[in-house]
Amino acid sequence: MEKKIIDDYEPGPLPSPRKMDRFGFLKQEINNPPDGLAKGREERRVRKWRKMIGVGGSDWKHYVRRKPHVVKRRIRKGIPDCLRGLVWQLISGSRDLLLMNPGVYEQLVIYETSASELDIIRDISRTFPSHVFFQQRHGPGQRSLYNVLKAYSVYDRDVGYVQGMGFLAGLLLLYMSEEDAFWLLVALLKGAVHAPMEGLYQVGLPLVQQYLCLFDRLMKEHMPKLGEHFTQEMINPSMYASQWFITVFSYSFPFHLALRIWDVFLYEGVKIVFKVGLALLKYRHDDLVKLPFEKLIHALRNFPDDAMDPDTLLPMAYSIKVSRRLEELKQEYNKKDGKPSLSIEIKGNQKQVQ
Repeated sequence: MEKKIIDDYEPGPLPSPRKMDRFGFLKQEINNPPDGLAKGREERRVRKWRKMIGVGGSDWKHYVRRKPHVVKRRIRKGIPDCLRGLVWQLISGSRDLLLMNPGVYEQLVIYETSASELDIIRDISRTFPSHVFFQQRHGPGQRSLYNVLKAYSVYDRDVGYVQGMGFLAGLLLLYMSEEDAFWLLVALLKGAVHAPMEGLYQVGLPLVQQYLCLFDRLMKEHMPKLGEHFTQEMINPSMYASQWFITVFSYSFPFHLALRIWDVFLYEGVKIVFKVGLALLKYRHDDLVKLPFEKLIHALRNFPDDAMDPDTLLPMAYSIKVSRRLEELKQEYNKKDGKPSLSIEIKGNQKQVQ
């Protein structure tokens, strides 16, 4: 077959040098550097994590079996940034998929063609445009993003490519190689550990519809006064929460908050998206119940900085219990629509490229 890869493009001009934050995004404001005490705490935290995961993750599964509550607590506090890529691969099951499918990614990228290639190229510059890795037109970041998205669109032609997938792949590429990012995307969409996410991107967005319906029910149960106000103002979750689920808060939320959410999301599953969404509404509850339609829409799409502080928002989210009720609502939704439950797993039967 004809080789088709974005490496064939001529590189564009390098972006002008500007100040960046510690994650590689162009700085919007001046941040104070961490003091010596905070730096020492972080170094001790990294040592604990290194001991927990072992060399290259060799001790991870053993530690999770022995001390699951310790692992959960530490993940909720945030994975050290220098170890985040490795830990994400361990907790998502993507490392196992990579080892079980040697050479598959290379074949998908180099020797296969996709009907979505032009759509992917069109959207690439819209993914994290303020991050240095993706700024250079046809530069290394944009080429890597193209390759991962193109490979997935070939791997799963039923899903192909949908614009929101770029933010998932882009986030992963900031912490791991192309091949690692591809298999983590597969692990998420196919459900290697948790419920598969592919329904978020299939025709008609069936899983988005389900999640928004469940979120609406949970919101009205946890905050009946706000639910009544939303009903009066004809506000529904599709007006403000779709991107929360489609990109797992990576589209418009502060990056440091998105990372903390992703730490928990990869370990505990999609329930953290519901919890964070409910926590945001709870945090602004007293203001939201007073606002008319137009101001409500603006407020729901533009939360203040204090609401975006992970150390404030996430403990509030953790305190909201949704697991049992979410499962009940999911079963009710599937029964009503005549659909089977969505708890699907893949183990050794990953799709192979012939």
